[in-house]
Amino acid sequence: MSLIPKGASSYQALADRWLKAHHLGHLQSIASWDRAACMPSKGNEARAAAMAEMSVLLHELLTPQDMAEQLAAASGEALDESQQANLREMRRHWLSLTALEAKAVRDLQLAGARCEHAWRSQRPANDWQGFLPNFREVLRLSREKAHALSQKLGIAPYDALMDQFEPGLNSAALDVVFNDLRSWLPQLIQEAAAKQKSDKVLKPTGPFPVEKQKQLCEAVMRLLGFDFEAGRLDVSAHPFCGGVPEDVRITTRFNEADFMGSMFGTIHETGHARYEQGRPKAWLGQPASRARSMAIHESQSLFFEMQLGCHPGFLRRLAGMIAEHLGQQAAFEPDNLAMLLTRVKPGKIRVDADEVSYPAHILLRYDIEKQLIEGQIQADDIPALWDEAMMSLLGIDTQGDFQNGPLQDIHWPMGMFGYFPCYTLGAMYAAQWFESVRQSVPDLDLLIAQGKIEPIFNWLGEHIWQQASFWPTDDLTVQASGQALNPEFFQNHLRRRYLAA
Repeated sequence: MSLIPKGASSYQALADRWLKAHHLGHLQSIASWDRAACMPSKGNEARAAAMAEMSVLLHELLTPQDMAEQLAAASGEALDESQQANLREMRRHWLSLTALEAKAVRDLQLAGARCEHAWRSQRPANDWQGFLPNFREVLRLSREKAHALSQKLGIAPYDALMDQFEPGLNSAALDVVFNDLRSWLPQLIQEAAAKQKSDKVLKPTGPFPVEKQKQLCEAVMRLLGFDFEAGRLDVSAHPFCGGVPEDVRITTRFNEADFMGSMFGTIHETGHARYEQGRPKAWLGQPASRARSMAIHESQSLFFEMQLGCHPGFLRRLAGMIAEHLGQQAAFEPDNLAMLLTRVKPGKIRVDADEVSYPAHILLRYDIEKQLIEGQIQADDIPALWDEAMMSLLGIDTQGDFQNGPLQDIHWPMGMFGYFPCYTLGAMYAAQWFESVRQSVPDLDLLIAQGKIEPIFNWLGEHIWQQASFWPTDDLTVQASGQALNPEFFQNHLRRRYLAA
């Protein structure tokens, strides 16, 4: 039976199909959240099979034999500018989807679920050899996916995977940005660490009860404008933001000895959540309403965490909230909080890295995963390359420490190759957005100190959230900030924060 109502346009038929996919995707998103936050371990195989089946249903729904004809017909219809943008995004997604057979979608989903589930116990056991068999299968299927996308899109295999997260970006352009980063980052790390040696920093004294930490996190989320009638805060092993715009699920993790990790992890995820909650409601269900890219998504979380969250004016407000929920301590004074949050101390763990050394972790992963997908290296080669890069970039010895080395991230076990560059690109965009807000909002620093942060959210809503995917990334960036991505904003931000007298 045809899904095209009698007399309906081809564009409307496509829009109806995408809306149906959105509803099914809603269920898949909540099932994915539940898998990370609530599901008992013995449910993994059944959940993986169910989610793989849903992935196949969504794939088949958006790749029918007549969709090429519908897309062609719709392009000849009288569409307004927003509808044309939506049709462009439909075509972009359809082109990638049709590169893969349904079986390939199912196989990769199942392999990733098995590998990730086993990884949860293999990582704490430092069991690299036990991890390898499952991972080799994920890598094999990911390479097949990359090759299929490469053939369809006419770009290199790794670029084809990166395009799934960062549309239009290729490794040639990324190398220009990252090679510039390599030229100054190691020296900046050393200079910032040296400058901080004489700082006297007070460490907060715990324990900090989990329930009080949760209350603090929820209070900060409210301050940042999170809508609790359209989302919630839960706990998972790895903090993330999931769900759908109408029901955003944030997770964090608590440690009674250290409340800073949960609080700033929550601030980070709230940036993601505000983007989701701020997307254009009238267009939800259509591809043009989706977040533009993962780098733009990361720019929102890092804007909240690093640009606003570590701003001296915001920290004064935050200090009062911390004392209210956890009691008074000298360590909670704003100046001390600022020093705590800006310690430059290179370490093994990416998610615990400071703002300055964090990009080095991304450079390492980018170099390795690009070679993996292009077949230049094999899974067995990863530890040696990891050890070499950690020593070169951060001066840290990781030999034999797989738990805190190549086993530390969830991305590769799940087959998420091409994602890592988005983190550092997001930091660069965040710095650029903040400078643009500063130019648009008079007395920005004074307003933040006074607790008047709504103008910041208004700017983000107008220039980023509501724009969704109606524009290609470069166009969105130029419209929001007056120029394409300029990494100098990020470098200048780091130098001001970490090297200024």
